[in-house]
Amino acid sequence: MPTNSDLTVKQQRDARRAEKVAVLKKKQASERRNRIIGWSVGGVLGAGAIAAIVILIISTSTPRVDPGSIEIEGLKTFDLEQGVHVDLTAEGTISATPPTVDYQTEYGMNPPAGGNHWAAWLNCGAYTEPQQNERAVHALEHGAVWVTYNPDELDATRIAELRGEMPDTYIVFSPYPDLPAPIVLSAWGAQVQVDTPDDERIEQFLSKYWKSADAPEPGAACTGGIDGPGLDS
Repeated sequence: MPTNSDLTVKQQRDARRAEKVAVLKKKQASERRNRIIGWSVGGVLGAGAIAAIVILIISTSTPRVDPGSIEIEGLKTFDLEQGVHVDLTAEGTISATPPTVDYQTEYGMNPPAGGNHWAAWLNCGAYTEPQQNERAVHALEHGAVWVTYNPDELDATRIAELRGEMPDTYIVFSPYPDLPAPIVLSAWGAQVQVDTPDDERIEQFLSKYWKSADAPEPGAACTGGIDGPGLDS
């Protein structure tokens, strides 16, 4: 009478045999399936190509939203020419003491949404400290959106909520004391004020102006410039 040890060995041997049989059957089934596909593909190739074309047409038939058609309540626009680099000297070098721009007096904007600025742009990103207007405006020239918030009006939870709605690039996100509203979104020549991070106009503004082709230098870099203070990496 076989012992438990003998039965275990036999079971292991049978299991290995069963595995080999299963692999062989799987291989044979695969070969049969490939032969059937080979016979059939010639007959269905034309239909398959037509189906692919139909799918492509359907997938691309949904019209893209025209940014120009997006209407935003309370939107302010400014008629601006391309800005001048006010910190460049007559020799074309950067001044050691660059002049600032009074955007409120010259353009009626607070915060600025375009105009003259400095030659080196502010790198896009989220900042925990206020940023130099003249550098942020240069980022707007490249198609970025500057999202500013009043740190006295929004608590940490609301700030985090607002930041979470932002794209990963071509955004400057920073506090801005003494804003005329808790949140102000600015693009080149356009601006909207909102009170809360869940205001639908935030999404509308980003859809209309983020990386806008109407910026003076659309597609120009939003990196490779100057990191402002408090860059939150």
